[in-house]
Order: sequence, then C-alpha cells, then structure tokens
Amino acid sequence: MTARAAPHGAKPVAAPGGRRRWLFIAPAAVFGLLAVVFAVGLTLDPSKLPSALIGDEVPVFDLPEIPGRPPGLSSDDLTGAVSIVNVFASWCTACKQEHPYWMQLKASGVVPLHGLNYKDEGQDALDWLNSLGDPYDRVGADRDGRVAIDFGVYGVPETFIIGADGRVAYKHVGPIDPRALDEVILPLVRKLQEEAAVASQ
Repeated sequence: MTARAAPHGAKPVAAPGGRRRWLFIAPAAVFGLLAVVFAVGLTLDPSKLPSALIGDEVPVFDLPEIPGRPPGLSSDDLTGAVSIVNVFASWCTACKQEHPYWMQLKASGVVPLHGLNYKDEGQDALDWLNSLGDPYDRVGADRDGRVAIDFGVYGVPETFIIGADGRVAYKHVGPIDPRALDEVILPLVRKLQEEAAVASQ
C-alpha cells in the first residue's frame, strides 16, 4: 500500500521517540553541569572567599555591649588605627578551635582585636569568654545578626582586617590557624600599620 503524501503546507510530525530521547538527555545534561560546578567548588579555598566589602568602608553600626562585659562596638571604633574584627559565638565549635590564637595575639599587643558576637545569648557569650579567656578590646552583641549580614558574613567564625582609614582590607572565612596568622594576617597588619604611619606624617 502506497503511503499518502502530507497535504501541501503541512508540517511534518516529529517522531514520538525523539521527545522521549530528550526526556532522558536533558536531566543527564543538567546533572553533568551541576557535577562540574560542585567539583570546581571543592577545589576552592573557603578561607579565601571574596568579599564585596574589600576596599570599602565598614558598614555603619553601633552595637551594645554583652551584658556584664563593656564596652560595645561601633563603626566609629574601627577608624584611626589598624584593627581586627573577629565574628564569633559561644555555640560555634570552630570559634573555640581558633580562640587560643586570639589569646596569643592579645598577649603580643600587636593590634587591637574586637569581637562581633553573632546571634548569641548574652550570658552564654559572657560565660564563654570568662571560661576560655577574653582576647577582645571591644565586643558588640549582634543579637539578630544584622551587622554580620552587612559585613557579608557567610558563617562563624570570620575575621576582618580593618585599615586605619576604616576600610576593609582582608577577610578570612573559617577558623584561623598559626599559618594564616603568621603568613597572611600579621604581615598585612604590619604593612597597613606602616602605611598609616607614613600617611600621618
């Protein structure tokens, strides 16, 4: 039996098998793309995640003290001298891991270290500092986390180096260790201090 030709102007009908084939190919392609993105992400150093604030002035804020532990912390406290701001919480395991290095930094007297207490209960934070030691010059109680959000914080702990001009110079994500402190943070602090000294002459 001879096949009938399609009417003039009619569009050929796609074979059903072609549609079914794409139903399998499309999800596989999406999965492959996600796998590549995930694999690339694993090669990145989370401590070197970029910050949109690098080179910008710190956000304007004024945080109260932890009850029983004055003084609090404001953006005005982050100008005039190079300083470090450490975002921490009493419930943060990694914060406890890095805490001894902050105590060592305090003992050295190299640079002011301020704390941004993130989404914590005041008494818990106070007990934590009394138990482990208090390395901070000032601590601001960021109970709702709004200031941390303005800083672009991903999670705790995070650490910011602030220049004497009140601008964010560096951001470290995650707990610090001796290598980060000795090879990155302290050299940058000294460099910024030298630059500030020259600028003030």
